[in-house]
Amino acid sequence: MTPFIAELLGTMTLILLGNGVVANVVLTGTKGNGGGWIVITTGWALAVFTGVVIAGPISGAHLNPAVSIGLAMGGAFPWESVPAYILAQLLGAMLGACLVWLIYKDHYKATKDSGLVSATFYTSPAIRNFSTNLISELIGTFVLIFVIFHFTEGYISSDDTPIGLGSIGAIPVAFLVWVIGLSLGGVTGYAINPVRDLGPRIIHSLLPIPNKGKTDWTYAWIPILGPVIGALLAACLYLALN
Repeated sequence: MTPFIAELLGTMTLILLGNGVVANVVLTGTKGNGGGWIVITTGWALAVFTGVVIAGPISGAHLNPAVSIGLAMGGAFPWESVPAYILAQLLGAMLGACLVWLIYKDHYKATKDSGLVSATFYTSPAIRNFSTNLISELIGTFVLIFVIFHFTEGYISSDDTPIGLGSIGAIPVAFLVWVIGLSLGGVTGYAINPVRDLGPRIIHSLLPIPNKGKTDWTYAWIPILGPVIGALLAACLYLALN
C-alpha cells in the first residue's frame, strides 16, 4: 500500500465513523438518536484512532491537511509531499461521506430538518460570527498541532514511515482530539481539519438527499483557513521555542 492510498483509506474511515456517529445521533429514527455531544465527541475520537491505525505504518497518518502543512512548516515533513497527501485526504473524506449517506439513506429520507441533515456532512457555528468562528477553528487546530510536535519530539522520520499522527500512537492522539472536542468544539463543531469539512460539503451539494437544503458555501472558508493558520502558528511557535 502506498502513502497516497493509506491517507485516502485512513481519511475515508475517519469520516465514515466520525460523520457516522453524528448521523446516528441526529437523524430521525436511528437507534442512537438523541445520544448527545458526549457520544459525538467520543465517536470522533475513536474515528481518529481507527484512521491512525490504518494509515500510520504506511503514511504516518496525517489524515488532515493541517497536520501535513504544520509538519512541513516545522521541517518534519517534505513540502513536495504535501499536495499528494492533501489530495488523498480530500478524496478519502468524500468517499467516507458517501458511505455515511449510503448506510443512513432511509434515515435521511425520514429527516425533515435540513440543519440536521447538513450536520452529518459539514460543520456549522452555534452562533454565526465569522471572526470568532475563525478564532475557534484556529485555536483548536493550534492545540492539535502544537501538542503533536511535543508528542513527536525526537522522532526520526524515514522514507518508510513519515512523521504524523501515527508517530504519536493511536490512543494518545484519540485522547487529544477527544479533549479538543469536549473543551473547544461547542463554537463551530471543531472541524480542525479542512478536508473533514470540505470533502463532505462537496458531497452534500451533489447527492440527491431529500430536505437537504442549500449547502452553506458562505461559511465553508472558515474550517479551511482557520485550521491552516492554526497549524502554521503552532509550527512557528514550536520552532521559536526550540
